[in-house]
Amino acid sequence: MRKQHTPLQLPHTDILPEIVEPLLTWYRGQSTLRCLPWREEVTPYHTWISEIMLQQTRASAVIPYYTRFLEVLPDIASLARCDDELLMKLWQGLGYYSRARNLKKAACQIVEDFGGQMPADFAALLALPGIGRYTASAIGSIAFGLPLPAVDGNILRVTMRILQCNEDIAQLSVRRAVEDALAPHYPSGDDAGALNQAFMDLGATICLPHGAPHCALCPLGRLCLAHAAGSAEQLPIKVKKTKRRIEQKTVLVLRQGRALALMKRPEKGLLAGLWELPNLAGHLTGEELREWLAARGLCACTITRLPDARHIFSHVEWQMQGWEVELGSPEAVVAEDDSPLVWASPEELADTYSIPSAFQYFLHQKS
Repeated sequence: MRKQHTPLQLPHTDILPEIVEPLLTWYRGQSTLRCLPWREEVTPYHTWISEIMLQQTRASAVIPYYTRFLEVLPDIASLARCDDELLMKLWQGLGYYSRARNLKKAACQIVEDFGGQMPADFAALLALPGIGRYTASAIGSIAFGLPLPAVDGNILRVTMRILQCNEDIAQLSVRRAVEDALAPHYPSGDDAGALNQAFMDLGATICLPHGAPHCALCPLGRLCLAHAAGSAEQLPIKVKKTKRRIEQKTVLVLRQGRALALMKRPEKGLLAGLWELPNLAGHLTGEELREWLAARGLCACTITRLPDARHIFSHVEWQMQGWEVELGSPEAVVAEDDSPLVWASPEELADTYSIPSAFQYFLHQKS
């Protein structure tokens, strides 16, 4: 017989009904301070695109990507029929490219199952590729007025401080407990989305992470138990994840005149299906690199060491060294799996090929 797990009970939740009106009043009074394009013309599509882009990315960094994306793909139908290479190019620089792939998969499903209109239902939203509980709640509340708390890092931080709760916010059970505790007090209609965005703005401007929050400016200061106890800076509790795996790579900037060599990553795994600079496992010495080139019949006119770089993914850290190589015979270049590399002009790099930010550092180095 399967053991029943008792839902986590948070402390002092009797405070939560009292935070709604002060938070909404504060948000309406300061909303012009955070003028974001996805708030200017609220539609289900705009909300969806912005929320996916905002995952793991600051709002200020998202704005130009969001604007460019909508100029090219203004609606769900255009996203569903978008060429994959164009989609990756539009997403270049945002990272976490699986988000873009899931956007297109979800758009195709919306076209097929809902006539191209995003469903105004939490369960239906949750069933779409790339949409989890937070994103479904954000879309449901902001675009459709559903009374759904969108529990992200901001809501977790604010709630843990208000309740002076020491639970680990990295735990899924804590996220669900916060969602369950807030849900009964959420309004419907425009106030639902406004309350979620109020939490977001409060966390972004006042109830800050990594240091002292601006408690004197907080509309919830009189209710916050952590502020009263002087423990706001110690909350929330988040247990660190396991250490990232370190991978060493040698990145090659292979040039023939104006053309640059690219190769495509496998269709599965990290940065799946994207274009990259040729790279080898480990840190090669200059002599080892010359041997690698010679073994492939490549004529190197010059070989220049580039400054090192590091790129951090969620579970992996790449420690990269770079070499710029001027070649005399690009036609002979093949990857280690014997598949030909693609040679791209500067114009094609700008307009066609999507290069992940992990490799952009070497593209902008001067040898």
